[in-house]
Amino acid sequence: MIHTARALVGAILAASAVAATFPQAAAAENLAEVSTAFRWLGKNDRVVIEAYDDPKVAGVTCYVSRARTGGVKGTVGLAEDKSEASIACRQVAPTVQFKEKLPVQEDVFSERMSILFKRLHVVRVVDAKRNTLVYLTYSDKLIDGSPMNAVTAVPMSAATPIPVK
Repeated sequence: MIHTARALVGAILAASAVAATFPQAAAAENLAEVSTAFRWLGKNDRVVIEAYDDPKVAGVTCYVSRARTGGVKGTVGLAEDKSEASIACRQVAPTVQFKEKLPVQEDVFSERMSILFKRLHVVRVVDAKRNTLVYLTYSDKLIDGSPMNAVTAVPMSAATPIPVK
């Protein structure tokens, strides 16, 4: 029993060290949550809505909704959240400003969804032909052979060409 506990603590510390190496380009702003299932102990299961401002594109915000597991494990951060997520990115300012040239594809946000090896990613893809920013969200843990994913797009006006590296 003691060896199992030590192994678990070692795994948690190793996972924390690995997670610390993933830079978070932007922090989520929690907008709302809706309770979906009652739990006697800890938080209820819920769907949360979070806003992420694109760190390289001022005036574009992505809204991500996803399930969060409650209970004791969820309250202390040990529960594994579901892989499903929905995304909608929008222009939220009168004009969009690019802080630098954008790569054609870039991991913009990444957030832990479980204690070990499961992350929610938001990737920005530049569709230069259509002058559009495409955002993809997915979980990096495979479920039945394919990662759950969702996509959205933010078209730019012809007067605002996307600067590509």
